Amino acid sequence: MAVIGEKAPNLKLGKWVQGMDTNLDNEGDNVKLVEVFQVNCPGCFMHSIPEIINIYNNYKSDGLSVFGVATAFEDYDKNTLENLEMLLTTGEVVGDTKQALTQYGQLDDGKLQFKIPYPVAMDSLVKEAGDPSKEKMNAFINNQIPNFESQPEDYKNQIYEKVKQYYKSKEYSAETFEMYSLQGTPSTILVDRNGILRDVSFGQNTNLESMVQKLLNE
Repeated sequence: MAVIGEKAPNLKLGKWVQGMDTNLDNEGDNVKLVEVFQVNCPGCFMHSIPEIINIYNNYKSDGLSVFGVATAFEDYDKNTLENLEMLLTTGEVVGDTKQALTQYGQLDDGKLQFKIPYPVAMDSLVKEAGDPSKEKMNAFINNQIPNFESQPEDYKNQIYEKVKQYYKSKEYSAETFEMYSLQGTPSTILVDRNGILRDVSFGQNTNLESMVQKLLNE
């Protein structure tokens, strides 16, 4: 599992759809910024990805590497490799993303008004089978419930049961999403010049650009 302040593990990826096949340890002493999104995520396309493109354009020549990783923890029929490939080659979007961007007048002829300029890969999706291990459940729970270990046994058993049911309802396990204990999309992962994980954020991160600047100046 990824831990802030320790070496960031390489991303587990299914396929690079755009750009060169790369990973965190291939980017030398650059600062690495990873944008994790879902194809079926309106907020990703309305706010987060445009901001990441802006940061990429401002700092790509100053030692910043940016990757996009499309993941899937829900809506498995829409968050697919095929829809990611269509998005990157034609600019066409699907599902809730299409609906929201249409509503806000942010599509041209049904297509995105911008092109993602940095490398983009699909997260590694593994078919779920059987019950999750205790270790996997603990990692998931501890991220959501601090001090879980000190809770009463009855309460802990109830939570374990809920987590088991949650994993049963999932078709796939998204390996990078889970390894970095992400809470949803959009999320960002920030790794410094020495390969140390410095920040993981979910949703709008107003400090992202200043954090990137700080790491570039270290």
